[in-house]
Amino acid sequence: MLHTTIAAIRPLDEPAMVAAGELHGRLTKPAGSLGVLEELSVRLAGLARSCPPPLPEPAAVAIFAGDHGVHAQGVTPWPQEVTAQMIGNFLAGGAVVNAFARQAGASVTVVDVGVATPLPPAVPAQADGLPGDPAGRSTRTPRLVAANVRPGTRDLAVTAALTRDEALAAVETGIRIARELIDAGAGILLTGDMGIGNTTPAAALVAAFTGVDPAEATGRGTGVDDPTYARKIGVVRAALARHAPDPADPLGVLAAVGGLEHAALAGLILGAADRRVPVLLDVVIAVSAALAAVAFAPDAVGALVAGHRSAEPGATAGLRHLGLDPLIDLGLRLGEGTGALLALPVVTGAVRVLHEVATFDSAGVAEK
Repeated sequence: MLHTTIAAIRPLDEPAMVAAGELHGRLTKPAGSLGVLEELSVRLAGLARSCPPPLPEPAAVAIFAGDHGVHAQGVTPWPQEVTAQMIGNFLAGGAVVNAFARQAGASVTVVDVGVATPLPPAVPAQADGLPGDPAGRSTRTPRLVAANVRPGTRDLAVTAALTRDEALAAVETGIRIARELIDAGAGILLTGDMGIGNTTPAAALVAAFTGVDPAEATGRGTGVDDPTYARKIGVVRAALARHAPDPADPLGVLAAVGGLEHAALAGLILGAADRRVPVLLDVVIAVSAALAAVAFAPDAVGALVAGHRSAEPGATAGLRHLGLDPLIDLGLRLGEGTGALLALPVVTGAVRVLHEVATFDSAGVAEK
């Protein structure tokens, strides 16, 4: 599945991009007055091979959840059980991602790709629309997909986090989820993640794929204190020295220092790029996964939209390597898909301009 998906990914369509640029020049606004939104809409036209591109709706958030053996190194004060507990919160509709998804009318799919502790008893998922909601927002409920490859990774500070087969299984899980969501009608996919300790493998992936120093790739995650932060950098540095991952072998990098949710997110990106559907990236977990996806298939970068600038420094380093500029910068570092959801209206607005704004000729407005 991975190899056929990679083989199907193609560059952005130049004629569609030229047509979108020319259309912008005829719309009732000064040329270039919408700044990066114009560039974004042109790129999305190239991705869709049509001008204007389809509106990026409905939106689907895919939250991949996994645990990490490196938790044993004391890189976070949060207990590992929180990963499973937060899945229960997602399914009950009580997390920040649920609130933002209700606002955006987006669906939420939670994928257990590698949670180590038992999930809480099934809870009735709240409707995504509030009772009596006059706005008539979506009433879709979060759903859980059981796709556990293994109960958490091994400790990357001691040994490879995953075998190549396990990493491949996680990547292909992500591809399948992308196909399922797109086949169900999704016009844009938003990345989400949940995994206590997952910013440590994310930092290792960013450093491995970009070549930046581990100190530049590693952030404070959930807000760790100075001693924990120093230990975290040391763990990342030692893991990279131990495994010497080769960025030309993205599956090997994911296996050596990645996480199951990172690998699955890389697959989600590849699956969407194959179908020419945009992916709106969230925090550093998604950025590290995007680096892996683009290492597998360089043209996959055409499907990527950087939702926001995460407070994690590795996200900035990764986006710079990918040549992507974030749409918003609010100092967010929660994950779950929250920043991507807040950026979603910006993406939709960029495309809606090409659909709905009148040209100078049609509106009878004089050009300069």
